[in-house]
Amino acid sequence: MTVGIIMLVHTAFDRAEQVARHWTRAGCPVVIHVDKALPLAQYEKFAAALSDIATLKFAPCHRCEWGTWGLVSAVQDASEIMLSSFKEVRHVYLTSGACLPLRPVEDLISYLAERPQTDFIESANVATVLWPVGGLDEERFTLRFPFSWKKHRYLFDKYVDLQRRIGFKRNIPDGIVPHMGSQWWCLTRQTLSAILQDPKRPVFDKYFKRVWIPDESYFQTLARRYSVALESRSLTLSKFDFQGRPHIFYDDHLRLLRRSDCFVARKIWPRANKLYDAFLAAPGDDMNRAEPDLGKVDRIFAKAVQRRTRGRSGLYMQSRFPRSGYASGTAAKYSVFHGFSDLFEDFADWMHRTTGTNLHGHLFAPDRVEFAGGKTIVAGGLSDSAALRDANCAAFLTNLLWNTRGERQCFLFGPTDDQRIRKTIAYDRNAQVSVITGAWAIPLFKSNVDFADIREEATKLQQVEAEHLAILRRPDAKARVRVWTLAEFIDAPIGLLQTIIDEMGEKPSQRLAEAPRMADLTGFGQFLQNLKNQGVQPNLTGNFPANPEPMNAQSLPQKPYLVR
Repeated sequence: MTVGIIMLVHTAFDRAEQVARHWTRAGCPVVIHVDKALPLAQYEKFAAALSDIATLKFAPCHRCEWGTWGLVSAVQDASEIMLSSFKEVRHVYLTSGACLPLRPVEDLISYLAERPQTDFIESANVATVLWPVGGLDEERFTLRFPFSWKKHRYLFDKYVDLQRRIGFKRNIPDGIVPHMGSQWWCLTRQTLSAILQDPKRPVFDKYFKRVWIPDESYFQTLARRYSVALESRSLTLSKFDFQGRPHIFYDDHLRLLRRSDCFVARKIWPRANKLYDAFLAAPGDDMNRAEPDLGKVDRIFAKAVQRRTRGRSGLYMQSRFPRSGYASGTAAKYSVFHGFSDLFEDFADWMHRTTGTNLHGHLFAPDRVEFAGGKTIVAGGLSDSAALRDANCAAFLTNLLWNTRGERQCFLFGPTDDQRIRKTIAYDRNAQVSVITGAWAIPLFKSNVDFADIREEATKLQQVEAEHLAILRRPDAKARVRVWTLAEFIDAPIGLLQTIIDEMGEKPSQRLAEAPRMADLTGFGQFLQNLKNQGVQPNLTGNFPANPEPMNAQSLPQKPYLVR
């Protein structure tokens, strides 16, 4: 008794020929199905190349488009040829032209001989399946799918929506419970022949012809009716990425494939010469008795998927450039100062003297990007063009931090800036955000414009700032955020600035000797009272008395402050 191999081939015919000869040399008969889409001349050339093998046959060609019934029809015809032509076959192993045997064929024959009544087919109840990505679960069995998902995607989606709206639901034939699993199985002659010779096969075939992706459910469902001993696993190593696309194995996967102890792997790159040379070489004398262990590979692939989708902070690749729902973060820690330049007149110079860092101006100002030192172009070729920045604000910030790694970036932000960046900052674990609320009122206080215009602008700026604070205070925000009202910050500026500098960690923690020069706020309390009298309630500034003592940098009390 031996194992029969069915190969579904649609490309890389030189490799398919090489693998087919490998199977037949070990005593395994082979039946090949070639996609009907292949030009006749190419098919005849491929068939002629294998015509010298007596134990190799070709099945009638079907058009095998992904997710359609043609794949099942191809396997049915090939299976019938296998069972009728090769009576010595006990198990039938379904493979593709992109599959590669990883162990000597004798190992597979011996392994199956020890399990003569065991079917190896992944078969999971549809109610428990979690792996479909972007597809349908139970609905693939209760709706109709006459249109190709790949060729007629619009009609496919519209027809699905129509069936949902009218409440259409197909009846599942009696005697079957829908199951799903890998397309690549190994069934006993008894189970496979029972499926193909079942008197109810016309009923089952008619039903599954309108099931979506029937090659992952037809045999997986019907094997449950007839199998004596079914192991819900595939002997083929076939992995899929987080988007549901099959992984392709290359030459550098050689050690990984050997570690798996699996009998067959799919999908192999046709030009992976090292893999084909290594695994199709003449077998040694020692037989590998190890049980196929997909778990060894699963753990590695799980880590790879996590690394690809979640990433590591500041390290990027094409598949996980920072975007919503992904946590790779920006390339380096940075600080955002909201309201500080309104309160302090020399804040940028003071920051440089105190920490050695260069403080950019308003990177997201409406007119231009205010780089430190008035530069128009910085590292990475980033220009001060507002139009280029606004094409993708998040990418602009990401590129700035990526190209200046090793130097902490700090910049100013406020309610007059482009606000589209605020969510990116709030959900970035590398961001340190310090906010003095209500500081926008100081430039208005200093301006010499009509009070009606001041009132209108104050209303707008306070609303914008309130929305920004709401985003920063969301429970799922990841940035390190500290917020003070203007009144709170004026009460103890040195201590609060000490807290910010300590958290930046740019220099060893030490007491600040000086504070930046604060704007003269004499009369500011009365200004706020005037706003209130005009119907504007500047709540974000904090509590300022209408007639306080003069407030300026020289008169501020420099009392000790306990760093939080």
